[in-house]
Amino acid sequence: MNLKDLHTENKPVQTKVVFEPTESKVISLQIASGELFKEHITIVPAILVCISGDAVFQDVNGKSIDLKSGDYVHIEAN
Repeated sequence: MNLKDLHTENKPVQTKVVFEPTESKVISLQIASGELFKEHITIVPAILVCISGDAVFQDVNGKSIDLKSGDYVHIEAN
């Protein structure tokens, strides 16, 4: 199975739960080219993995990280 196959709807931003163990969950997120994922705070640590394409992650301090296919960034809680 390929993560791209999880997102079949034509929406700018989509999420799909991939796996939900007892104390956490794995979510696949697809963001269409030119779209933004709204600013939010995560209450748990997270890892953002760019599966395909390019993306820019910006943290609370305004630091931007360019992500390309295969890149990831660790996001601290809060």
